[in-house]
Amino acid sequence: MPELPEVDALVHFMGPRIVGDFITRTDIGELSILKTADPPLEAISGLEISGVSRVGKALLIEFDGLDLVCRFARAGWLIWHEQVPTGPVRMGKGPLGLRIHLASGAGFDISEAGTKKNASVSLVDDRTEVPAIANAGPDALSIDDDQFAALLADSSSRIKTVLEEQQLIAGIGNAYSDEILHTAKLSPFTPANRVDAEALLEVIRGVLGAAREALNDLPPAKVKTVKKRGLRVHGRTGQTCPVCGSTIAEVSYADKSLQYCPGCQTGGKKLSDRRMDRLLK
Repeated sequence: MPELPEVDALVHFMGPRIVGDFITRTDIGELSILKTADPPLEAISGLEISGVSRVGKALLIEFDGLDLVCRFARAGWLIWHEQVPTGPVRMGKGPLGLRIHLASGAGFDISEAGTKKNASVSLVDDRTEVPAIANAGPDALSIDDDQFAALLADSSSRIKTVLEEQQLIAGIGNAYSDEILHTAKLSPFTPANRVDAEALLEVIRGVLGAAREALNDLPPAKVKTVKKRGLRVHGRTGQTCPVCGSTIAEVSYADKSLQYCPGCQTGGKKLSDRRMDRLLK
């Protein structure tokens, strides 16, 4: 799932290329992607793009009085075209969800791999009409020390859960929460109210800031590859920790998994993995 650094990379790439350009046409490839009906999507045809921004993990294409809010879900992403393909868009065929044509001849797609279609696009007069925007907590790179300390002090939930909860702190997902906790040498199961908030916030800023710097000059087609190359524990189950040499371990859930280093984060102990424990019985 695209997180703060990747979506920031899209903002950095898209802004100079589309601000000041005009929408000439929109093609829907997956009907379920469009979550709003009023104003209709056709309302942006002929409009000038005035800005590109990010809220949490959402990308916003801005017009005078309207926002196109793009949320990528787990398998969604943006595909940039210097020249938009001229062939017809067939509804429900392949990963294409939405195609935007620009007056310059360029354009972009919102696509989503796989059969689960959870990516979404909303055209709204007020961005807070989108619940994910209205309910988003402070941004992970702008939350201040006192806000973050209060957030952790008020929660006995696992720190991994707190970092991923967008209503508490916006922009961090499964991958970068694993990376942050590894760098901070914290077990993902540590209760949030037992964590040194000041130290963890410094790590959050460092990990996300470094990731954003590594991705910001890249075209969308290269962002995911470079992101993966920079991860030290996430998605690397069974590999060697680059810090201590321990074997990276995993906890599996129904629809996702987390990775951690027992040597760096849990005093050499493996965390309970009920799904794997059941398989081994």
